[in-house]
Amino acid sequence: MDIPRSSGTLLHITSLPGQYGIGTLGKEAYEFVDLLKVGGLKYWQVLPFHPVSAHFDFSPYSPVSVFAGNPLLINLEMIDKEDWMMDDILSGLPKNSEKDFVDFREIVSFKMPFLRKAFENFIQHAGEDVKNYFNYFCQDQKFWLDDYALFISLSVHYDDFNWLKWDQDISTRKFKALKVWRARLHSEIEFQKFLQFVFLKQWFALKKYANNKGIKIIGDLPFYVNLDGSDAWAHPGIFQLDRKTLQPSHVSGIETDYITKAAQKWGNPLYKWFEGKKLKENTLKWWVNRFKNLLNFVDIIKLNHFIGFESEWSIPAKEKVPEKGKWIKGPGIKFFTHLKDKINHLTLIADDWKYRNPQSEKMRDDLNIPGTKVLQLAFDSDTENPFLPHNFKHSNCILYTSSEDNNTANGWFYHAEMDDEKRNHIMSHMGTNNWDEFHWHFIKLALGSIARLTLLPVHDILGLGEETRINTPGKPRGNWIWKLIPGQLTPKILLKLKKKCQLYGRV
Repeated sequence: MDIPRSSGTLLHITSLPGQYGIGTLGKEAYEFVDLLKVGGLKYWQVLPFHPVSAHFDFSPYSPVSVFAGNPLLINLEMIDKEDWMMDDILSGLPKNSEKDFVDFREIVSFKMPFLRKAFENFIQHAGEDVKNYFNYFCQDQKFWLDDYALFISLSVHYDDFNWLKWDQDISTRKFKALKVWRARLHSEIEFQKFLQFVFLKQWFALKKYANNKGIKIIGDLPFYVNLDGSDAWAHPGIFQLDRKTLQPSHVSGIETDYITKAAQKWGNPLYKWFEGKKLKENTLKWWVNRFKNLLNFVDIIKLNHFIGFESEWSIPAKEKVPEKGKWIKGPGIKFFTHLKDKINHLTLIADDWKYRNPQSEKMRDDLNIPGTKVLQLAFDSDTENPFLPHNFKHSNCILYTSSEDNNTANGWFYHAEMDDEKRNHIMSHMGTNNWDEFHWHFIKLALGSIARLTLLPVHDILGLGEETRINTPGKPRGNWIWKLIPGQLTPKILLKLKKKCQLYGRV
């Protein structure tokens, strides 16, 4: 494991205190890195940064592509400073940095026209060297970029991401249809490629800055993809789809989890992992490309739904009762052996706190991949609870005070549903009966654990309440919208955190 005893934080890029209503890869991101340096933090975990859609409530875990970057994260001020940008694109922007929630629909409505104007300036005024770099980027990323740009352009044309509703010749990717549509939608396709070019340039600059400050980026890799996305359209053969209708025969879900304590049906298409008894070559190739692509952007990959690599809960697509699914075999340890043969210096984290079984735990340990734990789940009166720090069997794990799927630390502790008896029980583990500023007590307990890495979400460092919770599983709308406002996270707060990290040998 390449992770020393240390601490880091969790914050979605959109939650940065952006000047125009959403966090971006601009000044606010660099200032955030500077604050992490002040606090002695070594890692910044970001949520998936791929393109999102209103259809999936702008969830970063339901992207339109698992290869592309989210254009909404592009910083317009940085574009404005480009030599080829002649038009003024900033004066008409609505400044709303003081809002602590992102209105994604509003952001899309005003930001995309400005990005189109930037593209027009790029075409008209960019020098030969810049355009050569753009052409090199398009060629270098051709393995995913061509299909993605065409998919988005077609979705704009049809006003629908559901490619099964498109004309049959293009939904089934007939060679002649692909050629015709690429010519017909050439301008839109080039615009989509331009957005990815700019995103990559801005992200690389930020990552270089963070790495130079001694801070590594942890990126989240969602296990499943959406049927209504470019990946399923471009690579239908790696998914369990009906040969005639291209509809999923079986879909994803889970038998039970730590949060809802119930079965769930998610509806993503399942992968075709096997050809006979061997792992399917095309599926392996797609996954290797996916890992290689993500490693361009991050230093460490957190494997969301790690259990899926060992086994998947398979539910018949038409079945409404998720309990009627069954476990089917995943690619297992052979997949990771293949992965490490293809990719050097691969550092992984198994996101397995919500869903795990003895087989996935054994695979994780055999691979020496650290698992994840969430401190909020430790206090159920069971003295052998595996999330209690004194029950940790080894240090090869990552400990969160809360995750993207939990309430904030203070929101959880002070919630009306928690009774005083349980609060006193929780505080007894911290050696105090003082309920004030619970988040600092909680952070201290996490830092004092043997876990190699503690990840402290920003809303826990700030001691914010339930209203800043980033996601509530099962809640269909209103997630992923919380953001910081300028000046909310200060050097003074980070210096206080640094002292606690130093106390427990994490700096």
